[in-house]
Amino acid sequence: MLGSFRNFSKSKFSAVFIFIVCIPFVFFGMGDMFSRGNTNNIAKINDKNISTEDFLNHVNTLEISPEYIRDNLDKNVIEELLSTLITSEILNLEVKNFDISLSENSLSKKIRNNKSFLDESGIFQRVKYEKFLLENNIAASIYEKRLRNSETQKNLFDYIGAGTVTPKFLAEKFYQEQNRKIELEFINLNSFYVQKDQITQSKIDQFLKENEDTLKVDYIDFSYAKINPKNLVGVDEYNQAFFDSIDQIEIDISNEVDFNNIVQKFDIESTSISNFKFSENASEIEKKIFNLKENSFDIIETENEYILYKIDQINQRSPDIKDEETKNEILELIFQQERFDYNKDLLSKIKNNNFSEMDFSKMHNQNFETITLNSIKDVEKFDANSIKLLYSLPEKSFALIYESDNIYLAKIRKFINVQFNSDKYKDIMNEQKTDIKQRLLKSYDELLNDKYKVTLNKKTIERVKNYFQ
Repeated sequence: MLGSFRNFSKSKFSAVFIFIVCIPFVFFGMGDMFSRGNTNNIAKINDKNISTEDFLNHVNTLEISPEYIRDNLDKNVIEELLSTLITSEILNLEVKNFDISLSENSLSKKIRNNKSFLDESGIFQRVKYEKFLLENNIAASIYEKRLRNSETQKNLFDYIGAGTVTPKFLAEKFYQEQNRKIELEFINLNSFYVQKDQITQSKIDQFLKENEDTLKVDYIDFSYAKINPKNLVGVDEYNQAFFDSIDQIEIDISNEVDFNNIVQKFDIESTSISNFKFSENASEIEKKIFNLKENSFDIIETENEYILYKIDQINQRSPDIKDEETKNEILELIFQQERFDYNKDLLSKIKNNNFSEMDFSKMHNQNFETITLNSIKDVEKFDANSIKLLYSLPEKSFALIYESDNIYLAKIRKFINVQFNSDKYKDIMNEQKTDIKQRLLKSYDELLNDKYKVTLNKKTIERVKNYFQ
């Protein structure tokens, strides 16, 4: 699909979930704190500084190779690793705040009860413990520090979630909510949408006019040359002479030597293309150059060769509806917008109680179906999120269910309660306790958001990235 069309039709959603604790980060450059000599700090939690040394020690502790970090710099691996360190530091601050500790005796018991260090008779073997440390290249003091931190943080969460005892009547209520059946009626809405072949030319013209600036398409004029050992140095292998020539080409580019002069200098053939617009049918090289159009002159590495390219001109034009591929993409955008508007209007009516049983009956057609859901875990027809939504609604209510490319209008006809299974009482109690504990921890998480201010030094992060490059 056209690059500009993809940007027009795509919405971006992002979420950050860091272990248990989710803390909002504030980015800054060389502010006052860092201008006073603390340029080695990569982050700050309230008044506690985290240095680059702390971060590098954290990376070493995780035993992540520098090669992996270098290969994933563009995927925010540094930020993710820093997030885990910040999370751990915040939890340690909370452990200290609640005065939670692990005695030497308790730590020793944890190690001595580890099944990995026991013999067949269940007796602790010091030799096994030492072998484990050697095989993992870790000192006993570091391993015991990790274990102590892990256990105290676990005790912290146990402390926060303590006292979550569920009365029997709540357990029975929970069981009914999870296991009652739902008689459900639903309609596939696909047949209610304006189809592509029903979209008129006037509708297309109106859509283009309303989105004139957003839908403009980039056309580029460019030249490129494929470079490999054979056409550059006359051999089939990647030798030193080949890479020396590649280095020289990069120097020529930095010195703004003309593209044509470079290809003539190294006697390599080039290809020129005019009025190129992005198309899925274009070659991979052409699509790659188009996506790099912000950098007009460069040499890039592909799977088997290098590509030297120069973009001469970029023009923006309105979409050419006479082009079949472009027209189909415009029709797809109009279809998606029409579908979105229809669903939005229907959902608004449901939320405002302006959609009635009579309205639902009028929509009955060949796509009308009925089904019985046997429990909140019955995901044979709809996914888990849709099922949870349905089980959260009252009888006679309506909902829109999104399933892949299909959207359904559903009506809960009625709930059918089931008999409480006393044999599963213990399991139900544990499940309910876990649910309550999770809600407590979520509230605790929100409290930490207010309690701790995390500030990141963006420039120091960039220096760390450069260290791994």
